Amino acid sequence: MEQQATQRAQELAENLRAVRQRIAVAGGADLLPVTKFHPVEDVSLLATMGVGAVGENREQEARDKAAELNGRPEIHMIGQIQTKKANSVARWAAAVHTVDSLKLVNALERGAALALERGDREGSLPVLLQFSADGDPARGGAVEGDIDALADAVSAANYLELRGIMTVPPLNAEAGAVFARGRALVERIADRVIGAPVYSAGMSHDLETAIAEGSTLVRVGTDITGPRPVI
Repeated sequence: MEQQATQRAQELAENLRAVRQRIAVAGGADLLPVTKFHPVEDVSLLATMGVGAVGENREQEARDKAAELNGRPEIHMIGQIQTKKANSVARWAAAVHTVDSLKLVNALERGAALALERGDREGSLPVLLQFSADGDPARGGAVEGDIDALADAVSAANYLELRGIMTVPPLNAEAGAVFARGRALVERIADRVIGAPVYSAGMSHDLETAIAEGSTLVRVGTDITGPRPVI
């Protein structure tokens, strides 16, 4: 078992180094490794390699990992959220990247207030608005015409902090064009963003294109953690 752990640490370190090199060559951006379906031990190993935050897609899996990790590294929610899960997400999430409706804004606001009251979190909940280029409800995200209203709602909330925009190009879409549209939205809501605006765009296969179009944060799973484990 010890040999397996050492081999896994080496594999993760090599993959992480390669991805960081790609990002640097592309022009630079922050990195959020995506650890869904991978064991909490992988997340702990990444923390020893300077990773301060990871992304998770599934609420229960992320909640369980958060309980074990105790904040090191932070866990960001990058998957779709059912409003009934908002209270739970607000307890463990360091940030939410997938705000796409007023209903979810209100649910997260209530959840964050409750988490603060109970001592489950120490500050407001940072959020990104998810931009959908095609409006497909199955994939989540808000269309361009709804982004301003969402930005206003988050800005008016007491326990949420607007940090920027996240997007995922639809399948078969021209990724560069979608990333450019998302960047324009970041600029449009910048006056309501707390801190430097975050533009979360780009994954393993298209991070170079995303950075060229202004991404400040790339989300990389497979190229760091490898294929999904067989269960």
